[in-house]
Amino acid sequence: MTNRERIYVAGHSGMVGSAIIRRLEALYDSDIVTEDHHSLDLSNQMAVDDFFSSNNFTQVYLAAAKVGGILANNTFPAEFIYQNLMIQSNVINAAFHNNIHKLLFLGSSCIYPRDTQQPMKEEALLSGLLEPTNEPYAIAKIAGIKLCESYNRQYGTDYRSVMPTNLYGPGDNFHPTNSHVVPGLIVRFHEAKVAKLDEVKVWGTGNAYREFLHVDDMASAAIEVMNFDSKLYNSKIHPQQTHVNVGSGVECTISDLAKLIAKATSYEGNILFDSSKPDGPPRKFIDSSFLHDLGWEASHDLMRGLEETYNWYLKNIGC
Repeated sequence: MTNRERIYVAGHSGMVGSAIIRRLEALYDSDIVTEDHHSLDLSNQMAVDDFFSSNNFTQVYLAAAKVGGILANNTFPAEFIYQNLMIQSNVINAAFHNNIHKLLFLGSSCIYPRDTQQPMKEEALLSGLLEPTNEPYAIAKIAGIKLCESYNRQYGTDYRSVMPTNLYGPGDNFHPTNSHVVPGLIVRFHEAKVAKLDEVKVWGTGNAYREFLHVDDMASAAIEVMNFDSKLYNSKIHPQQTHVNVGSGVECTISDLAKLIAKATSYEGNILFDSSKPDGPPRKFIDSSFLHDLGWEASHDLMRGLEETYNWYLKNIGC
């Protein structure tokens, strides 16, 4: 990266976008541009085109997306596929038409087939059926990867994509019914502690394995991938398989996760697992060896990261 860049971070108020901004501000003397979604509707092509044409961006981080847990994905599939397709198509196309050579697209590990071999390698993309509950969202993210690759192949742009594992950290969504597993359990254990409940029920058997990545590590990886030397990066990827997995390299059972969150929140009651509720896939672990071979490693220990996330929750949401 040069000493001075004009960088647009789409989705700056979300967990990932805000983490990217924190990291950029710590590393570089850059002009970081953001726009509130009330002022700029990224699903509106004309509005996005006007916004890009009135700014001289040199880089774009595309972290804006409609996101949610299993319930939201299953209840509103049309909104999840439509809004995500429109947002990423408008931003990527506007970047190209305004001569922005570098862009980073943030996807999700849900792009991989439900029953693919573990750990999930980049080449597993499009090799099987997706998880039905979030298929529309996954399809949109796959389209974003392929849109970046298509502009690169046809026009020589440098648009890259990163696929993170399950993210958590400051700025997460702590909605009681529309959150992912880490923030959802933090809320449940916190409320149980406050109410002095004897037990907390957790969905599933607790035996499923998951991998978790702190959002600040995700931001570090995103900026690293964006700024990899082009010759080195291009020598290690295929033009039609350019996405890069980003994971912590550590997995744990949901049972162990629940125990860690109970400790982080100082909840001392019993943890019960409701085996009548689904576990989801028995294991969801991505292969991040490509990124590790290029020198990047996650730095956050899970316990420390959970404590930090809980402290953020207490200061900003909890009572």
